[in-house]
Amino acid sequence: MTYTSMRIDRDGGLARLTFIQPQRGNPIDGAFCAEFCDVANELSGDPTVRAVLITAEGKAFSYGGDVGMFLQNLDKLPLMIKRWTADLHMGIARMQRMDAPIVAAVHGICAGGMSGMVAGSDIVVAEPGTRFVAAYAGIGYCNDAGSSIMYTRRMGIARTRRFLLMNETLDAPAALALGLVDEVVPADQLATRAEAIARQLAAGPTKAFGEIRRLLTTVEDQPLEAQMELEAQALSRIAATADAHEGLTAFGEKRKPAFRGE
Repeated sequence: MTYTSMRIDRDGGLARLTFIQPQRGNPIDGAFCAEFCDVANELSGDPTVRAVLITAEGKAFSYGGDVGMFLQNLDKLPLMIKRWTADLHMGIARMQRMDAPIVAAVHGICAGGMSGMVAGSDIVVAEPGTRFVAAYAGIGYCNDAGSSIMYTRRMGIARTRRFLLMNETLDAPAALALGLVDEVVPADQLATRAEAIARQLAAGPTKAFGEIRRLLTTVEDQPLEAQMELEAQALSRIAATADAHEGLTAFGEKRKPAFRGE
C-alpha cells in the first residue's frame, strides 16, 4: 500500500517505518491515525517482518497532534478525536502485540502523542539534541496514544504524573536517566546505531521475542499465579518452534545459532 504520512521500506526481515511529512512536523491527524492502523495491520500480519525500525524525516521527529486542525474544528473536535483514536489506538495495540520488536531512532522535538508512542518501542535511541515534550496539559488536554501506559512502564507512575501534570520537557540526558530512552548517541551515529540494533533483533528468535513482548504487557495487571501460568503456556509454545530447536542444538554444538524467525 501507498501512504501519504509514512512509508514502509523492507530490507530482509527489517521493516523501516518512516514518517514523511517533515514540512508539517510529522503531525498526528486523522490521515496519520488511519494510516498508522493500516500499517500496523500490514506489519503485524506479515510473518517475514522480524523487526521494525521507526524514524522520521525533517528537523523534528514530530510535534504531536495537529493543533492547527484542532483550532479549525473546535465544535467537531470531540467526535473527531473519537474517530481518530479508534484508528490510532487499534494500530498501537496491534504493534504492541506482534512478534517483531520495535526500535525507534528519535531526533529533535518529539511531543505529545508521538512521544507516548515512541515510549512503547522496545528500544529507544536518541541523539543529544532530542527533546521529549509532554505537551498535553499545556493546551488544556489530557493524554492519549497509550502514553499513560507507555510512560509509566518506562518511568514509573510518580515520574509520569509529574511529567504530564507539569507539562515537562525532558532533554536526552534526563530521558536516559529516567528510562524513557535506552541509548543516547551522537547525531551522526543515530541512524547507524538504531539500524544495528534493529538488525540484531531481526536476526533473533522472532517468535520468542513476540512471547516476551506480550508477557510484558500483562505483568502489571495479573496476579502472580496467573502471570506465571501465562509464562508457562508461552514457554511451552516456544519449545515447539524451529528456532528453539536450533538454539538448543547450537548450544550443544558450541556454535552461534542461526535463527530464522520460525
